[in-house]
Amino acid sequence: MNRADLHTGSHDLPVSPALEAFMLSGWADSEQHDLPVDDVAGWAAARRARLHERFTGERLVVPAGGYRQRSNDQNFRFRPHSAYVWLTGDQSSDGVLVIEPDGDATLYLRPRSDRRSGEFFRDRVYGELWAGRRPTLGESRRRLAVPTRHVAELATALSGPRVPTRVLRGVDGSVDALLADAAGPGDAEFVAVLAELRLVKDAWEIDQLEQAVAITTRGFEDVVRALPTAKRTSERLLEGVFWQRARLEGNDVGYHSIVAAGAHAATLHWIDNDGPVRDGDLLLLDAGAETRSLYTADITRVLPVSGRFSPLQRDLYELCRRANDAALECLKPGAEFRAFHRAAMTVLAYGLADLGVLPCPPERALSEESGLYRRWTLCGSGHMLGLDVHDCAAARAGSYLDGRLEAGHVLTVEPGLYFQPDDELIPAELRGLGLRIEEDVLITEDGYRLLSDNLPRRADDVEAWMHRIAS
Repeated sequence: MNRADLHTGSHDLPVSPALEAFMLSGWADSEQHDLPVDDVAGWAAARRARLHERFTGERLVVPAGGYRQRSNDQNFRFRPHSAYVWLTGDQSSDGVLVIEPDGDATLYLRPRSDRRSGEFFRDRVYGELWAGRRPTLGESRRRLAVPTRHVAELATALSGPRVPTRVLRGVDGSVDALLADAAGPGDAEFVAVLAELRLVKDAWEIDQLEQAVAITTRGFEDVVRALPTAKRTSERLLEGVFWQRARLEGNDVGYHSIVAAGAHAATLHWIDNDGPVRDGDLLLLDAGAETRSLYTADITRVLPVSGRFSPLQRDLYELCRRANDAALECLKPGAEFRAFHRAAMTVLAYGLADLGVLPCPPERALSEESGLYRRWTLCGSGHMLGLDVHDCAAARAGSYLDGRLEAGHVLTVEPGLYFQPDDELIPAELRGLGLRIEEDVLITEDGYRLLSDNLPRRADDVEAWMHRIAS
């Protein structure tokens, strides 16, 4: 075969024995011996103890996950599984937490590539000269206050006497393969409990969420300042402006930002963000910054691009705001989780009746047998918030959707109205309008605290805030 017919494959240059030997010599010891313990370490230890109490006498295995391919030899930026982060505070790829039946925990990690093998200069994924420095096992042990071992020892550690074992599956295929025949009662309950234990946030988590909201608030202010330029470009400019703030002060955005101007706001999860931004239109901005500890905010505001609502826009905005207010009034420990949604939908259904679009009385539209008002509301009015934007989604219904609120829950409240541009059952002036106000809320011992209260809610206040920032 002609050499020119061979596939290119890797474009790495060959390494001669002389170069190999040369590269392995002359490196200083850079082990960091004086690292302080991370603030989260004590909280993570308490979380592991709570998990162990639920499964005493069983081995529990929680992997971080590995890199995922984006294209050819390019990977997405790594983000560990939230349960792993919650239990360890670690954010490195390929880690695995093992809690033994007696409660002892060990972190199996892929540490820094040392200078005794060629990995540090040859491996594009893990090599330090290619991908940056990873912590050593000792550094991770000191920072996280938990025993550490090399992940290469995991198979041997799990091959001893068979004990009841539960695994968070679907995160790391190599771990799933190691424990394909694990002796245990099944993993479905384990997945649910891992989510349910995260429902009530501890004080450290609440502080992280407050930081995420503060960064997000500054990001919204950046977007308002950028509106004049966006009118000459597109929604993408505003997406980039918010992302810049999220990366500057945090880790990233917690989810794909929704930057929806004009009729795009009627698409609930509009993320193309490539449309025009025009005076006279509304901009629905749904965005959240993720802190470097990986906790995310999730806030939505509706902004008049010109800085002033039209009379119709103002009326619809205030209808959504009243629905949001009604939902907030339901929030307190012991209240049904679904109660705030019902309260918001009642306000919106009567508002839709006042607009003349409901084909039946609002009382009938609100019944389970009808639900016709949902043509213009579509989705639920909120969800739990934390390490994931839709946090604790694997929790069983009895602990979440069909459960009751508790002090320490953090959730969003986000009723909205969405009028599709091709909806012939509504007046023409409503078509293509989408409105949603979304707040981040902490349930307290005697009610709730609005975490997102530094962003305005009332239409007059939104206009005044935009004018103040733009001037």
